[in-house]
Amino acid sequence: MAGYPQRVEHFAEYVFTTLMIVVVIGVVWFAGYVLYRLYSDQR
Repeated sequence: MAGYPQRVEHFAEYVFTTLMIVVVIGVVWFAGYVLYRLYSDQR
């Protein structure tokens, strides 16, 4: 990001990294929940 102050660059990096981690945790939780429901419904 040329032209932006260094502080804004780091802030944006932290925000998007945090968002990415939240999305990954959500996807993994949802996949585990779906698998749990699939296996628990078969019994």
